[in-house]
Amino acid sequence: MVGRADLNEHTSGGLAARAEAPVEHHDVLIVGAGLSGIGAAYHLQTRCPDKRYVILEGREAIGGTWDLFRYPGIRSDSDMHTLGYAFRPWVESKAIADGPSILRYVRETAREHGIERHIRFRHHVKRAAWSSKEARWTVEAERGPGKELVRYTCDFLLMCSGYYDYAEGHRPGFPGEERFQGRIVHPQFWPESLDYENKRVVVIGSGATAVTLVPEMAKKAAHVTMLQRSPTYVVSRPAEDRLANALRRCLPVKLAYALTRWRNVLGGLFSFKMVRKWPQWAKKNLIALVREQLGSDYDVATHFTPSYNPWDQRICLVPDADLFNALKQGSASVVTDHIETFTEKGISLRSGQQLEADVIVTATGLKLQLLGDIEFSIDGERRDLSKSLTYKGMMFSDVPNLAFAFGYTNASWTLKVDLTFEYVCRLLEHMRRHGYTHCTPRRDASVEEEPFLDFSSGYVQRALGLMPKQGSRRPWRLYQNYALDLLTLRFGGVDDGTMEFSRAARPAAAGQPQLAARTREAA
Repeated sequence: MVGRADLNEHTSGGLAARAEAPVEHHDVLIVGAGLSGIGAAYHLQTRCPDKRYVILEGREAIGGTWDLFRYPGIRSDSDMHTLGYAFRPWVESKAIADGPSILRYVRETAREHGIERHIRFRHHVKRAAWSSKEARWTVEAERGPGKELVRYTCDFLLMCSGYYDYAEGHRPGFPGEERFQGRIVHPQFWPESLDYENKRVVVIGSGATAVTLVPEMAKKAAHVTMLQRSPTYVVSRPAEDRLANALRRCLPVKLAYALTRWRNVLGGLFSFKMVRKWPQWAKKNLIALVREQLGSDYDVATHFTPSYNPWDQRICLVPDADLFNALKQGSASVVTDHIETFTEKGISLRSGQQLEADVIVTATGLKLQLLGDIEFSIDGERRDLSKSLTYKGMMFSDVPNLAFAFGYTNASWTLKVDLTFEYVCRLLEHMRRHGYTHCTPRRDASVEEEPFLDFSSGYVQRALGLMPKQGSRRPWRLYQNYALDLLTLRFGGVDDGTMEFSRAARPAAAGQPQLAARTREAA
């Protein structure tokens, strides 16, 4: 089942073998065992049952984001009838679900479909090198706390590692923070020992994490202040979907789930289109909904009226108006101002206001990272994927046999990645039928480059230079439209004139075919 090679030396942009380290071959290698990686595995073993695959997961558990984040109140900001997998109905009563419920759902999916046994935990992928002659990727990972170097080969590489840095969040420095005598924490690395009961808390930020933390912490804290530089659009939605729950009582579970899913998809598409077409009308209505929640005496103009149009940034969702209820009850408040400096007792603002705090939470955002910061090379040359165009939002120009999972910005993540995995399986089956070993989206020089994401959010703008580009027309353009992508990815032609198919110039390196055969027999 194993061959031998050494990983201690690297060529510039490639991997060089020296002696004696195990190598394992699979048809498909998936990086990441989170929501996307488990979904990819299901589609692969269902639609391409002849393909052997392995999942390399850098952490020690299934779940990705939903295992990493442990801050109070962690939950989805999309409904679970669209964030859930198309193939496995969400059957719990709450559509806006808490983090532990989502984590349980992902892990149960992996267990029920036999995916767990394909996962190699504590394998942190560092490099991937493509060889056109051998028609395969060589993937190098560090295994375990000792960072033992291990090596895998695969015919197709599927990246499901998410889009942000697990090791580091976005954490700007603040003047004088070393003077603060309380505790400063970042939500991405929430300490289990943190005691905030009956304490004064300041949460810096106004995004999805902040609006989740504030009402949850307000249940125990003496008071929670959300400190923001500028407002965000916030809308309330019932945590439970009454119609979905009623349909599930009356209809077969899968049918009820499908009907609810499509209702939410079409409703979301319609809403997004209307907001984009009439942004001032949408802004007026969103602000009116906040006033309806908080009353005419609340300063909505200062604290809940953004300067940008709706969906220029993602709209924050609060279930059952929990944030607004905390504000009305007085257990929480919002301050819109700029930080002048931290002090021994809290934060001094530019306006001169002083915020006293025992705990300060820096909900200042994520740090985006393209494909886990893995070093890629093709035929011995380093390849900077940020210089590439994205093909159908899932592959890179002139990069063979590699796809990545990236969801929608205006809808649930899983809607797009489910379609991505279906398409990858169609692609693999097309290659099998025709005997192809390579599939490479070839860039058209006439296609103009555009930013990968048309979003003004800080975390996106900070990372635009690290992200690939999209093109000015299909198949290089991202449309952020599930219905259109459904037609293109599920029913559109695989051999579309842009994807180049070819066969290896010669067989794989000596010993590798026998290695693959032995691996299959052992299974």
